[in-house]
Amino acid sequence: MNGARRLSMVQAALVVARRDFGAILFSRAFFFFLLGPLFPVLVGGLAGSIGQRVESRAAPPEIGIAMQAGDVDTLLAAHAALARELGPNLPEMTALKRLKPGETFDARAVLEAGTGSLAAVVTGTPAHPVLTATAERLEFWRGPVSLVAATATQGIPAAYPQVTLNEVKTSGASETRARLRTAQAGQLILFLLIMLLAGMVLSNLVEEKANKVIEILAAAIPMDAVFLGKLFAMLAVSLVGIAVWGSVIGGLIFVSDAGGQSLGPIDLQNLPAPGVGWPMFFLLGVIYFAMGYLLLGSVFLAIGSLASTVREVQTLSMPVTMMQVLLFFFANLAMSQPGEPIEWVAIAFPFSSPFAMLARAAQSEALWPHFVALAWQLLWVTIFIRAGAALFRTRVMKSGPQGVKRSRGLQSLIATAFRPGSDRSS
Repeated sequence: MNGARRLSMVQAALVVARRDFGAILFSRAFFFFLLGPLFPVLVGGLAGSIGQRVESRAAPPEIGIAMQAGDVDTLLAAHAALARELGPNLPEMTALKRLKPGETFDARAVLEAGTGSLAAVVTGTPAHPVLTATAERLEFWRGPVSLVAATATQGIPAAYPQVTLNEVKTSGASETRARLRTAQAGQLILFLLIMLLAGMVLSNLVEEKANKVIEILAAAIPMDAVFLGKLFAMLAVSLVGIAVWGSVIGGLIFVSDAGGQSLGPIDLQNLPAPGVGWPMFFLLGVIYFAMGYLLLGSVFLAIGSLASTVREVQTLSMPVTMMQVLLFFFANLAMSQPGEPIEWVAIAFPFSSPFAMLARAAQSEALWPHFVALAWQLLWVTIFIRAGAALFRTRVMKSGPQGVKRSRGLQSLIATAFRPGSDRSS
């Protein structure tokens, strides 16, 4: 074994990556990890379904009419005529009370008592209606009540002009809003995936430090290779998890499309297309996930090298997590101001750049900015990996006064065990 060639940095990193990837992928914990995100999705789906059912059974708000009997009938007739043209845009009206001559009605007291779905009351006369409601409904219903009263006093038209309908598939305003929604959804999914999956490197590292596995690896290969191997192994495991979740969601979408139904509140047949198109948007999403994961994962691995217990890991990683949440909101704000300085700052800052560029992919058709941004992000990934590996090497190899001696002792033990002619080599 004295003439054995020492593994290069890349080869050693691949050995560690292959070891970690297989150990995690074929463990029972990984199966339950894949099931983890399904529970929030299931709970969210059930909550949305129950909410829709409750909302569908809830009576719509109504405007009660309390006037003289003839005035009530006149307003209801005008409302019925307008409802045929305006449909749901016209609030519901109902006869609350037909007053006798000289009788008064306290609309405020009736509303404060809370009667069923009654949200407002119209009193007075059709020529001078008085609307009583809460502040937000007064301004919202002032126009419809005025329209109904004007129709009641001026007479219902014998016929309304026939309107010719000319439908278009999209417009500039609707396309902009649709792409903005796609950008928001893409940023949110990217953020959740990175935050959910980047934390795996911490628990794995703390466990191996406690079991002295890191010291054994350090005696055989460079610590930089251990750092790189673990980082890229976790990235590969994360991509496997995303592939599994994406396949499940894709299967549900396919079944939904085959049945001609929408999946929950989403109309799958009319999803707003991003600016670069769906195939390129998904590809860029995977690439930006890898960039964001490597950036955050390198920071988390460096943090893991500073900690010895799970409690220390949680304490040290909390500021990084909070910073990432703030940067997500920053990128979300920058998305609403394309071309402004705030967007360029979000693109230039390495931790917010993947979120900002994914939003840009949803809003703009241009592809060249993504090549520039990916080169810029790759540069920062290299910087953070090198800095994280240096800190990782320093803290793990020199974590205590006996750290280096212990590592050298393990290296000597391994060399002695595999020396030709040694009893242990047999």
